[in-house]
Amino acid sequence: MRLALTASPAGLRGLLLRLMSPVAIIAIAQLFGTSLWFSANGAADSLMTTWHASTADIGWLTNAVQLGFILGTLSLSLSGAADRFRASTLFVYSAIAGGLFNLGFAWLADGLVSGAVLRFCVGVTLAGIYPMGMKLIVGWAPERTGLALAQLVAMLTLGTALPHALRLVGANLPWQVIITASSALALAGALLIGMLGDGPHARNGNVSVPTKRVGPILDAFRISRFRAAALGYFGHMWELYAFWTVVPLIISRTSLASAYPTAGVAGLSFGVMAIGALGSLVGGLLSQRLGSARVALGSLGLSGLCGLLFVLVAGVLPAWALLFLLAVWGASVVADSPQFSALAAKACPRDAVGSALAIQNSIGFAITVVSIAGTTWLFERVGIDALWLLVPGPVLGLAGYLLSYRSADT
Repeated sequence: MRLALTASPAGLRGLLLRLMSPVAIIAIAQLFGTSLWFSANGAADSLMTTWHASTADIGWLTNAVQLGFILGTLSLSLSGAADRFRASTLFVYSAIAGGLFNLGFAWLADGLVSGAVLRFCVGVTLAGIYPMGMKLIVGWAPERTGLALAQLVAMLTLGTALPHALRLVGANLPWQVIITASSALALAGALLIGMLGDGPHARNGNVSVPTKRVGPILDAFRISRFRAAALGYFGHMWELYAFWTVVPLIISRTSLASAYPTAGVAGLSFGVMAIGALGSLVGGLLSQRLGSARVALGSLGLSGLCGLLFVLVAGVLPAWALLFLLAVWGASVVADSPQFSALAAKACPRDAVGSALAIQNSIGFAITVVSIAGTTWLFERVGIDALWLLVPGPVLGLAGYLLSYRSADT
């Protein structure tokens, strides 16, 4: 399964590598590919009007993507495909398929049911983009995984925020055109990875696939340091995607939208989510000095504190202070993600990195289904107080990491 474009280093691949570093190429492709993730959320206001959808319905469109991602990552992990096939090949075909399913959502869906089915299919394809992007990073830059993965997650964060920016720029365009732009970006990402290929440190095709695959994959959780990283990641995931889903709702339910009418809900939502890219990059740089564990735990604690403060003081803070707190929350809520992934990748055997990261992603995104559904359902009923539901994630993530890590030293 070798793409023709990667066959000759002196060809397009060589030209591309002269223009950009491999990590930068992967990060940009990740930005383009993951723009599919929240493309429907960028058009949420139009969908609520056209399809008479509620806030909870928009949450379920997001959850359809999460469920598809869970199925996709489980399939990649339990089948061994994540480690038997070239990560670049899986990325390319997944990005192409995701772009096509996203186009189908834009132009063929006529209601919540058909829309959810197509969003589910987009989620399945994202399983070949996000985890395989992480595996590509390990194959190209294993010696600086924490910093490189921080760049990757920064691009994922911008990718998820991008539909809100597209909506702001194309405010007068039909929502279908905005979603189509995400598909075009995904195809561009496929082209970039098709030209780049796998790195010199990639290990593929040497993974045996026993009849019962679940046991060997779950054996990674017997490694205390992998388990610690995974539990911290799970607590982070409880908070992250539910937060991203309700950011537009938070802005519309507080004084922010009226205080900053020029930016509007779309512009402010993009800013709050996109600043997570800066948080991820800063976290990556700090990890070179402090280590991934300290950065991950510090970020998780800070995001939990921001969530707690927000629900306690949102009603009394002036708009500028509220926006500042929301920006700090947006920056810290994602900065721990690449560091937990780096810790997990370092803790498990090199020839099982793809499967281990895929199963960690799968469980993490299963957690997001519950937190997104619960938070959006509560938001319709109690408003900002629904954010109390996000606070246990960081608390339990910190506790799970520290308890498991201590058991590794005893």
